[in-house]
Amino acid sequence: MAQTKHPKESLIVNTDQVMINDLNNYNTLFGGVLMKKLDNNATLSARRHARVKECVTASTDSIDFLHPIHQTDSVCVESFVSYTGTKSMEIFCKVIAEDMITGERRMAATAFLTFVALDESKKPIQVPGIIPETEEEKFLYESGKERAETRRVRREHSKKLTEMIVLEKPWEKGVEV
Repeated sequence: MAQTKHPKESLIVNTDQVMINDLNNYNTLFGGVLMKKLDNNATLSARRHARVKECVTASTDSIDFLHPIHQTDSVCVESFVSYTGTKSMEIFCKVIAEDMITGERRMAATAFLTFVALDESKKPIQVPGIIPETEEEKFLYESGKERAETRRVRREHSKKLTEMIVLEKPWEKGVEV
């Protein structure tokens, strides 16, 4: 088995200002803009943990939007490996919004993404395990097996669903569009 590492070794922290073109019609950060930031951060955490050239997103398990992010805020994304399987890594992301005028900080979102490390032939490889240290890391690690099982069940359901999904265009089936 590959060596074990501490979650802090995969920590990526990225802080950005919120630009006007990142806002939706409610003058808050577009969810899709935040999702891109999460995926970028999580990819770097996965690559840092596995020390490989390429990691691919296997799933975005959940993104919980807790508080809106405004133009006057900075948005800080922190990510690290919270749980590992043999060939997969669960990355936990937290998003902290900080009002740049008042200094108030709030948890804006949390997310779990799963990545697979690939070798030069694009084949999944074994990844190092983790040894959690902080209370936060221990909590995430201890609940990680349950999340991994939920992902496995969801993946099986998705495979069954894709066998049933029709690929014909609606107008080819006689459905009015």
